[in-house]
Amino acid sequence: MHLRPGETEAVGWRVATVLDVVRQLRDASPEATGRPRVIAIDGRGGAGKTTLAERLRQAVPDSAIVHTDDIAWNHACFDWGEVLAENVLRPLHLGEAVDFRPGAWVTHDRPGSITAPAGADFIWVEGTGIIREELAPWLDASIWMQGDLHEQERLLTARDGDSPEQLKHVANWLLEELPFMLREQPWARATMIVAGPPQIDHAPDTELVVAPPTSHCS
Repeated sequence: MHLRPGETEAVGWRVATVLDVVRQLRDASPEATGRPRVIAIDGRGGAGKTTLAERLRQAVPDSAIVHTDDIAWNHACFDWGEVLAENVLRPLHLGEAVDFRPGAWVTHDRPGSITAPAGADFIWVEGTGIIREELAPWLDASIWMQGDLHEQERLLTARDGDSPEQLKHVANWLLEELPFMLREQPWARATMIVAGPPQIDHAPDTELVVAPPTSHCS
């Protein structure tokens, strides 16, 4: 598997049902009572974070998704941790609903708001950079999506195109992503690793390919 420098390749891959993954995440956060469990889903572009979040949301009907891209929109690639914590994660920990319009949304007249219900069972927070030391107190469990970098880049290009503007955006993004990931090492902090995209045969509608966090690998 081709990975960025510094990322440790997971071992011990196995096939698990989506419901088994939900149970493992629930068991990893027994202290979360009276409020939603906040589960982070992290990985590089093209890993399938949004798709996984939606599959987990469907598996847990009483759950909702927050996208960090909505926090970062016209704000910063990675310097959005405090905004997320104060306006989304803190209210959820207090058992409160979230209805938040970031400053950039107001400035650029983006309609709507970022919402999350107070009484949900799980809140899935997905996006590159969500697993970080700064946010650890607010996250009950987490998933790092690890996959072959070339395949992730191919999927990212298929989704976003390869225009000169997009290529410039990706280059600028990587200037921030690479040192951020080396510092935070989300693959070692995660509760579990999920293959994104997987290279092991499985039933894609009901199963995931998972591994223990790399810090626990021998």
